[in-house]
Amino acid sequence: MSQWDIDNAVKYTMSHTDPPPADTAIAAAKVGPSVVKVEGYLSPEHAAQEAKAERQAAKAARKEKGATPMPFHAPDKKPDSKDDAPDATGSGVVIDDKGDILTNLHVIRSTDRWVVTFWDGSKSDAQLVNIQPENDLAVIRAKTAPDDLKPATLASTGGLNPGDTVVAVGFPFGLGPSVSSGVIAGLKREFVDPDRKDGAPRLSNLIQFDAAANPGNSGGPLVNRDGEVVGIVTAIFNPTGQRVFAGIAFAVPIENAAKAVGDNPL
Repeated sequence: MSQWDIDNAVKYTMSHTDPPPADTAIAAAKVGPSVVKVEGYLSPEHAAQEAKAERQAAKAARKEKGATPMPFHAPDKKPDSKDDAPDATGSGVVIDDKGDILTNLHVIRSTDRWVVTFWDGSKSDAQLVNIQPENDLAVIRAKTAPDDLKPATLASTGGLNPGDTVVAVGFPFGLGPSVSSGVIAGLKREFVDPDRKDGAPRLSNLIQFDAAANPGNSGGPLVNRDGEVVGIVTAIFNPTGQRVFAGIAFAVPIENAAKAVGDNPL
């Protein structure tokens, strides 16, 4: 064969070969089996307590204004029913063989029963293991985990730099698992969510990134191009006040999870 034949054979082969998957697709595929949907439900007993507290607060407010109290109708919702919509929805990531799941504290804070959905579609009730309010982190443990449970690989953020590729995987608005990609926009950021009414502390040492994130992404993993978890998606910032993505999102570095997990996860 002449050199011309060899060159044309190579060109033909390359033009008829599918391109390899993108780095972001490979990263998402690696972490995908470790990502779970976290749904929170408010039990009837706690729902009644919440309703009573709201009634008392509303009555006190009307009394101060001299208004006539209005009748209160308790909601008919029964959170224990499997057909009911969850009271809170977020994401999480499996971090060990015991079925421990790292998520955001604000995802589970307002509910008292949690159900996790694994990659294979199986579901399990979960129990609270630990919380770390200063970093908005919580660890819950599935009561029944799949036999082929695959914990995520965690990685230090020490080598991260602005401009590095990152992928966010989670359940925005309950849809998913959904994948978005972008780059690290900055490191060591500080943020206080203006919508939080629970005296949330100022979060610091955050990773700022521009991969699309929306309500429901909270608690999901932020991974590097190798599919290793470097952070937990925790907040978005929109100057308009709308609860939708405007190009700025934050994640808690995985190192901050050490105390929440009870040991250094790396």
